[in-house]
Amino acid sequence: IAKTNSIHNMIARFILAGFFWLSFEIMPLGDDKGKKEVFQPQEVSPQGGYRLYYNPSSYHPSARNSATSPSQTDNGDDEPRLYAQAPSFWQQGNLHSVSCSRHICSSKDRLRALALDKGSEPERPPVSSSHKKATPPDVKVDPRAFLKCRPVYASMTLDLSRRPRPQIGWEEAMSLLQKVTVSKGAMKPPDVSRFLVELSRSHPDNMTLVRSDRRFVALLQDSAEHLRLFTQLQLLEVLQSFVWLDIPSAHTVLGQYEAELSRRADQMSLHQLLFAADLWRCIGRQVPEFLQHLYESVCLNLGQIGVPELVQLLYIMGESRQCSRKLIAPVEKLLMRHVQQLYPEEVGAVCLGLFKSQTSISEGAVTRIIDKAHSLVGEMSDFAMVNVLKYLRFSYLYHTAWLDAIGREVPGRAHAMGVQGLMHVALACSALHYHNDSILLAIAERVPSLVPHCRSKDACKLLWSFGTLGFLPARSPSFYPSLTDALRRKRAEFQRYPEHLLTGLLGLAFVSQFPEDLIEFALSPHFVRLALKSTQMELKKDLFTLDGAVALELPRRSGPRLSRELREEVKEMLWKFAQSDLCLKPEVREAESALQDLLGGEQFVVKRMILPHTRSIDLEVHFNSSGQPIPVNAASHTATLPQDDRASRNPSHQGWERMNLGVTITEQLLAQLTSTTKPTDPLTPTATVKPPPVHGLRSVEGGRLFDTGLDLTADIIKSLAKPCGRDSAPRDSKGTVKLAIQVSSRNHYCYRSQQMLGLPAMKRRQLKLAGYRVVELSHQEWLPLLRKSRAEKLAHLHCKIYNSL
Repeated sequence: IAKTNSIHNMIARFILAGFFWLSFEIMPLGDDKGKKEVFQPQEVSPQGGYRLYYNPSSYHPSARNSATSPSQTDNGDDEPRLYAQAPSFWQQGNLHSVSCSRHICSSKDRLRALALDKGSEPERPPVSSSHKKATPPDVKVDPRAFLKCRPVYASMTLDLSRRPRPQIGWEEAMSLLQKVTVSKGAMKPPDVSRFLVELSRSHPDNMTLVRSDRRFVALLQDSAEHLRLFTQLQLLEVLQSFVWLDIPSAHTVLGQYEAELSRRADQMSLHQLLFAADLWRCIGRQVPEFLQHLYESVCLNLGQIGVPELVQLLYIMGESRQCSRKLIAPVEKLLMRHVQQLYPEEVGAVCLGLFKSQTSISEGAVTRIIDKAHSLVGEMSDFAMVNVLKYLRFSYLYHTAWLDAIGREVPGRAHAMGVQGLMHVALACSALHYHNDSILLAIAERVPSLVPHCRSKDACKLLWSFGTLGFLPARSPSFYPSLTDALRRKRAEFQRYPEHLLTGLLGLAFVSQFPEDLIEFALSPHFVRLALKSTQMELKKDLFTLDGAVALELPRRSGPRLSRELREEVKEMLWKFAQSDLCLKPEVREAESALQDLLGGEQFVVKRMILPHTRSIDLEVHFNSSGQPIPVNAASHTATLPQDDRASRNPSHQGWERMNLGVTITEQLLAQLTSTTKPTDPLTPTATVKPPPVHGLRSVEGGRLFDTGLDLTADIIKSLAKPCGRDSAPRDSKGTVKLAIQVSSRNHYCYRSQQMLGLPAMKRRQLKLAGYRVVELSHQEWLPLLRKSRAEKLAHLHCKIYNSL
């Protein structure tokens, strides 16, 4: 009979637990409060010149989904929300706010009901069972490892690895709850605090039953009623007990505790405030009101802040995804004061906190932090090293010594790193345009074995990064296929995160990979509607880029396309931006003007987006089968020109030397430019040109024509001196040769490399498919010429144009 009663009691407990469990949503502890990876498009070139304005839309902030599902986060160290503080160099942020407070009713009956409230959650579209049951992380990292660096952290943080001891069993917990019932109405604040602290020592397996017990609910009600009577110590003890009791972060009673702590902030010490902030972090609740009081206290107590206080403050800032504007300058000053005392894991924590909170400090300050990281790189954990790379990525700082060190460290560590860490290394390299074969090969060899652990975001951003850096499929035959298969398996996730699919497909397109089944899905009307509905304007451009690339590279494909209306809308949007920015770049305007002089007028040069989906402009010129320039749009130009003016501006049929040009490149002018002997029978130029002074020019044998760094070789002399052959360039059915003249910049190439980045490489490939011959005015040659004479520019352009025909 006793055994039967015991079984019945056990069954009753589980039924009761199941009933109350429906009233809670248990949130995981730790640092899993991640966020989508978002970056603003960088529209300021860090190295001068103009760039192709493009970043994948998953880098961009969106008002939706302020928190992502567990399968899309990685220990909270993903891309941060962007806040209002203005960047000091190259980067920029958007304003987002985080608020988790709710209105709390003071009625006792209402409070008892709210104690069981799980809190409202935004509705989210259903996802597959595989999405709900994410694969466990392949390599675990400890985001709070820096707390082990100094004993003083124990006074302002909670060690989650050390639960309260001794732990009590189920019978003892039930006995405590029975005492709560007996003491009802007679409990004082110390009693309430003591009961909660003792119950927090229950075995973790029993926590669900403890929380669901009606007597515990009553105890929570009593704690809320005694809030104002708690001492500071008791208040913090109760909050700490909530951590071990796994109270859900959305539990309504926590709102009253935040309000009480905010009210008492002026009476608490800096260490108490930091400790309370850490407890809120462990609970997983955003408390913006309380943090404002913490930041104000920091500004008033700068003299009390040493290394541990500063590192913990930055950790809290990062996890809360915010930094007060008033705090930026003091934080930078404190960092510069203490940077040399940081331990390796503290450097990583500092970088992660700055990265997550989007705190932009001066370039000099960032450089000093990375200098310190470089001196400790060999002692850093993989997690800390990746965090430094994240802040470099945010800052767009090219720290040569650090990048060289990473080039040595990553290949040796890659075999033991997790997929998320490897993804962040690759993403940082692509953001900094840093192509390092050793890093890329090491990651490419490791990733296929980790594909089962890949989230859709990891796979897509790896594809984007490697495509951007021009890593060709032949270098690692299994890399691209394994990640493409991962996209197929994670297809259900793209219903919720469409931006990731477009990011991955564009990365594949950069290296001429077009998985038709995924493209069919991405351009399907259903997915397009989903993408345009789920995000802001950014995905329109991504869809347009993918659609345009597929149309050129898969001409026989009969699958879905974007609607004509949507294509025209995005094309107009991109052209308006180009007119206000790209078209006004000095190097572009000078090239356009000089080409008009060289070829005979405005009608021979058109500045436009030949391939609008590549988001950049070109200077287009046409030549006929005889090698003479012809108007790019002859009908429109000739219709608006007077008859006599048309005759004077159209080139004759006497060869390029006798064309009626603004400036004619003759043998006489060439002799003057090169300090060689004047020919005996010079050709008469049709326009008088004052040659540049020759005293600063080297001889042809010296290898340089101008002090701009332009090499004058025998081939260039030959190109300048006579017309070139006309048979090498592609022609249309009428024999017209179309040239797309590109004014390139450093941002089209990898850092310290001639490796072209993914989007400009794809554009060049597709221009050829569209029937154009590409002529590049490289930044190494053209930018120095902007400071030189008109004759030198024309000589350079003539060589480039006619040598390409």
